[in-house]
Amino acid sequence: MRRLRQVVVGTAAFMMISAAIGCSDNGGGGYSSSPSPTSPSATATTSAPAGAPAEVKTASAGDLGTVLVDKDGRTLYLFEADKSTKSTCNGACATAWPPLLTSGKPSSSGSAKSALLGMSKRDDGKTQVTYHGHPVYLYAGDSKPGDTNGEALEQFGAEWYVLDADGNKVDKS
Repeated sequence: MRRLRQVVVGTAAFMMISAAIGCSDNGGGGYSSSPSPTSPSATATTSAPAGAPAEVKTASAGDLGTVLVDKDGRTLYLFEADKSTKSTCNGACATAWPPLLTSGKPSSSGSAKSALLGMSKRDDGKTQVTYHGHPVYLYAGDSKPGDTNGEALEQFGAEWYVLDADGNKVDKS
């Protein structure tokens, strides 16, 4: 059942990304803030407004408990292939799993802990938020705040998990 869920959610994410790319008139994968087709990880939905830091907070995610979310309530994930604060998710990976970017020191609210927040430079020079040493990402397959469709998916060579307020992966599979 888990494998079927991975295939269905992965296919849905691929279709959404393909549709966004096909609808784009700026070559940036359908995201108007992407200045170049060579930077697919730069999306309007992953960046803090110009001059503003990203915010990490917490929200209830049903049977997964309290998890980390961005300022808009969208679930944040860790990628098990990342073995340090340096992201290994670039290109197509960063299109399906957009990094949470920041333009300054990120802030926290709820039960998210500011002491666990950090920043890391990506290969494209942008600054990604880290939490308890993990680069954090959103998932293109989550269509609204509270969605956790990326939980325990295996994509791009490793599994993806939501994080709890202590920065640990939540694995209920």
